[in-house]
Amino acid sequence: MTMESIWIVMALPTIMAAAAPFIPSAEMRGKAVYAAAGILMAFTLFFLGAWLNQGGQTILLYVRTEAADHAMLAGEFLLMGLIVFLSVRHKKYPIALLSVVQTCLVAWMESRTEFPEAAHMQIDCLAMLMCIIIAFVGGLICIYAVGYMKEYHHHHTEFTDRSGFFFSMLFFFLAAMFGLVLSANLIWMYFFWEITSVISFLLIGYTRTDEAVTNSFRALWMNLLGGLGFAVAIALSALDLGTVELDQVVAAGSLLPLACLSLAGLTKSAQLPFSSWLLGAMVAPTPSSALLHSATMVKAGVYLLIRLSPALNGNLVGTIVSFIGGFTFIAASLMAIAQNDGKKVLAFSTVSNLGLIVACAGIGMEETIWGAVLLMIFHSVSKSMLFQAVGATENCLGSRDIENMHGMLLRLPKLTYIMGIGIAGMYLAPFGMLISKWVALKAFVDSGNYILVLFLAYGSASTMFYWTKWLAKLISMHHTKEEVRDVTRADQYVSMFLHAGSMLCLCLLFPLLATRIVNPIILQIFGESHEVLSINVLNTMAVMLASVIVVPAAMFLVTKAAHRDYVPIYMGGVNEGDNTYFTNSYGLPEHLYLTNWYLRFEFGMRHLRRPSEIISAGVLVVLFCVIIGGAI
Repeated sequence: MTMESIWIVMALPTIMAAAAPFIPSAEMRGKAVYAAAGILMAFTLFFLGAWLNQGGQTILLYVRTEAADHAMLAGEFLLMGLIVFLSVRHKKYPIALLSVVQTCLVAWMESRTEFPEAAHMQIDCLAMLMCIIIAFVGGLICIYAVGYMKEYHHHHTEFTDRSGFFFSMLFFFLAAMFGLVLSANLIWMYFFWEITSVISFLLIGYTRTDEAVTNSFRALWMNLLGGLGFAVAIALSALDLGTVELDQVVAAGSLLPLACLSLAGLTKSAQLPFSSWLLGAMVAPTPSSALLHSATMVKAGVYLLIRLSPALNGNLVGTIVSFIGGFTFIAASLMAIAQNDGKKVLAFSTVSNLGLIVACAGIGMEETIWGAVLLMIFHSVSKSMLFQAVGATENCLGSRDIENMHGMLLRLPKLTYIMGIGIAGMYLAPFGMLISKWVALKAFVDSGNYILVLFLAYGSASTMFYWTKWLAKLISMHHTKEEVRDVTRADQYVSMFLHAGSMLCLCLLFPLLATRIVNPIILQIFGESHEVLSINVLNTMAVMLASVIVVPAAMFLVTKAAHRDYVPIYMGGVNEGDNTYFTNSYGLPEHLYLTNWYLRFEFGMRHLRRPSEIISAGVLVVLFCVIIGGAI
């Protein structure tokens, strides 16, 4: 089997997606999901090994693809038909118009333009890294979903159990993402891009509640707006440049196609003013949230921007992209402070961290892309793990409110270990996210972009604030009379423990990750790779990173010692034995309640979201006016 067979990684999840709705029992479906996820991971590793055996260089595939081109065009019209049908059914007529315009534009351009023969897919370092993330993070999320969906519908009997459809959409998502990151041709990439938009719409609306339907259509129209930008970029590239090959479009550096593609990347990566679609996606079951926020969907946006980064350096489009990313980073970080819903905190954190990756891509320097790739790796693993842990916690506690997680270390220790590693990985030294931010800060200073330096400094400070609040809640020594039973299933723990182990391994092997994975990506994107961190610095970090074992070890020791060291405190009355309830001097029961400080008046969505959207939308409008004016 050669690299020509890379299409298998798209075919396998597609077959599982087609079969999932027709598997009669949940037990059989679960076994099929385990098998499909395992086979997908194995084949991805096989192709990784085969690619490395061929030298790890860029491989171009599939030059003559007439049959596939016709099939994709038919698929685009099928997607358009589905969107139009659902939009008309729910009286969302502008959404139907958006879909019709972009699909017809791409179809018209294909019908009247002859392109020189060129490869339609490429395999290089960045594409293989994305394939590994999709296969392993995405596959583990599917495994986690087997146990989660059983508990979800046990607790939410008001929702129709459509688990077969749900798993079908998860695997279709993985197949589309493989196609997207392997595409070298903009038309092929656009096809898979639109599939992810439609499937995210279907996943967000899974429960069919009014809120879910509203949020799903918001996600659809925002991503279709980005899809329209993508379609316009294809048409401009075909007419003006005579090519739709991504590498050639980047090399040409024409501002208007770059601006349109950047708009598509900004919408898909949920940057302001388009962040609300991702924030609304949390109404869906947790596995879909984990998939959207970590391994797929939003990563498609930053993947495209990283591909475009060499052409963004030093021009107006790159300046605006970096500003939007940096502004999103600080604005979302501030709004996260005011959230007490665990999934909302994770959603704002995702938007914020994606903003930092986008800012790095907009600068378009080797240093910034070095940091962006590392941020993408660590964010994928950590955020997937955190979403899964919050989902499992919600099934156990009946709530995902951070306030209800007070003292969870004593009640649900295994979930707390996992959540603690995930939170530490997002902001504490010596985990990789912090190192990546340090590299980004250095690059922003070197580039002279001091606005981004301020955004990163203050955004990181607010990030530390909300993560520390959450972590402190988890590990507090709090006893309660309320009985809590850990209903998390074994397959869920398998996924979460593998995520936690991966996070620790990534940290411990950070020097190897930097020199063997990230540096070759920079070399292939820019044609050269300078030393970002010296070997001496990397060796020092290796010693530091060995300390990551302290986090789970310390939490384990604290848990073991908690009951031995527990001392009832004076509470202004008779302590009832758990340091929570007491009888006051009037003989009345009282409840001691501790809460975090959320600064909702200062940083709540009501006060920050609309101004942030207006500022970022204004910046984008000015960008396109200036570029179109210059082109005319």
